[in-house]
This record gives sequence, C-alpha cells and structure tokens, in this order.
Amino acid sequence: MQADDLTITCGDVAITGWTDIRVTRGIERLPSDFSVGMTELYPDELSRLVIEPGVPCEVRLGDEPVVTGYIDHYVPSITADSHSIRISGRSKCADLIDCAAEWPGGQISNSTVLGIAQRLASVYGKRVNGVSEGIAVSTDQDDLPILPQVNIMLGESAFEIIDRLARFSAVLAYDLADGSLFLTRAGEKRAASGFTEGVNVQRAYIDFAADLIYSDYDVYIQSVDTYTDLGVQGNQIHKVKDLNCKRYRRLVIISEGGGMGNDVSIARGQWESVRRNGRSRIVRVTADSWRDSSGALWEPNTLVPVSLPRLKFGSDSMLITEVTFLKNDYSGSTAELTLMDPSAFLPQPINLMRMYGEFSQ
Repeated sequence: MQADDLTITCGDVAITGWTDIRVTRGIERLPSDFSVGMTELYPDELSRLVIEPGVPCEVRLGDEPVVTGYIDHYVPSITADSHSIRISGRSKCADLIDCAAEWPGGQISNSTVLGIAQRLASVYGKRVNGVSEGIAVSTDQDDLPILPQVNIMLGESAFEIIDRLARFSAVLAYDLADGSLFLTRAGEKRAASGFTEGVNVQRAYIDFAADLIYSDYDVYIQSVDTYTDLGVQGNQIHKVKDLNCKRYRRLVIISEGGGMGNDVSIARGQWESVRRNGRSRIVRVTADSWRDSSGALWEPNTLVPVSLPRLKFGSDSMLITEVTFLKNDYSGSTAELTLMDPSAFLPQPINLMRMYGEFSQ
C-alpha cells in the first residue's frame, strides 16, 4: 500500500481505492472529520459495498490513524453510465458537540476540567451490554485548577461546558487521531521541517488584518454606583496600549466584578491585545505532501518554520492550527494548512464565579 493511500476500516472490512479524499483536523475544529468518494471502474464493482451510517470506523493515511469515530453519511449515486459512493464521518467527539450534557444530580464538585470532562464524556460511545464505553479524555498539563462546583444547564452540550471550563483553566480542547479529547496548551512540539517557497509550497497567501487590533484596551469593572453624574472613570481598572495600531482605536471591555473579577479583568485586557495581534496575520499554504521531512503527517498544534520571501514573510515558529489532507485526480496528494502565531491561541481569561451560578458561594 502506498504511503498516501487512505483506508477506512469498519469492523472486519477495510476499504481503500478512494478517488478523492478530504480529512481535516484542527485545534479550533472539533470534531475532526472526513469525506471520501469512489467511482467504480468496472460494472457492478461497488454493488456489494454497503456501509451502514452510524457504524464505528477508523480512517488511516498510510499506516497512521487520523480519525477514529463513526460514519455519518453513506451516499450512493448513479447516472446513466456511472455509479459512485461518497462517505463522510466524524470522530468520536462528535457526540460531545451534538448531544445534551448529563450527569446524575446535574452537579460535579471539587474537580478539575479533566475530571469534569471525563465524567461528561463517559456516557457516550457505543454500548456494550447496556453500558456506554465512553470517550477517553486526557491532558499533558499538571497545574489545572480545582473547580468547586459545576452546574449543568439544561439543554447545553457537554462540549459547551468543557470549552467554558477549559478557557478558565487556560487549556485548549480538541480531539486526537484515536477519537479521544485532549486538553493542552498551544505550541511546544516542533515538526521536522516547515514550509519554504520554491521547495514544498505550491500556493500561499497571508491575510494581514488591521481591523482586529486597537490602540487602547480600556478595562472597566461593573459597579452598583448609580451616581453617573460623577462619571465612570473611577470604574476603570486597567489600560493596555498596542503600539502596532497606527491610529487611535479604543476598545472598552466590561468586566464582571466580585471574587476574582479584578484579576481576571486585568488579564483579559492583556489577552485581548496579544490574541488580536496573533490573529492579525493568518498564513495559509498548500504543500505538495501530507508529510514533513521525517515522514510524519502534518499535525495540528505543531510549530513549524515558514519562509515566503515573495510575500515578505518569514517566521521560525508558526503554529499549525488546521490541516486538511486532500487527494484527487487533478492535484494528487496535497495538504492545505492554516498557520498562526502561537499567541493567537492563548485561552481567554473568564470569571466563572459570575457565569450561570457556576460556582457555589
């Protein structure tokens, strides 16, 4: 089997020979997903191929898994002289997005975001003897804060809760190739190589944006002071200036008061400035291979060097935020990647004490 073949395994059946392939993974894209198509070369070649929607599957590129989850759609089609099949699916974490959260009593106390995510994810997955196998959750961080009490709001999804708590705990939440959920921080691992104009870059463009950044970030705290005739400057608790913005542009951030509100609000002003700068330069490249110089597949949340002289851009450390593996008859095997500065993925500081009664007082 060639290194760039895609194989879908459903139970004991392994299917390869797809004519067009798309597999997408990212640190802001949950769940990972895929879409593949096949056209029969000989009469009745596909007549015995039937895959039921909802069945578990594993998608591999070469020998490496990239998505583990379920078939969402099985779409056979015909014309007067052809027969084709298209299959699409998502990782196991799709159920965290689609389904309402549940836990006995609707509360989880004295746990980290890891423990909470593990509990919420344990109710999903295929059932064996009436018991769900669950979705695995892991982290490489050892400084996650203890959250005194989390209340599940009726109707919100499991990932809505996990995402909120992940931001408070300063971690990202995305899925791995085995279908599990991973809690981590941005950009420490480095790929063996990067992207260089004239070497492995077929196409590239950069979105340099000015509308995202401000010269002044003024943080105000909510107040019960009703004497507005005295002005509101007494409620201002922090100011951040960004010299990268070449004209006067002011953004006001209204903070939640009480508890950790002041400290979180100061951090929020600094976060707005740094994160917006990071997202003001988005690099998108199309590479001529799915793999780096060591033969490893391009991986989200990996640092790479980028050299694009004609676009007047170079960096030693850009973060792969999303990668799409493509293959078709027109362009062969290519990878489309989105790259940003790691500062674009600093988690947003939030004050859970003022959100939905999240913590008991």
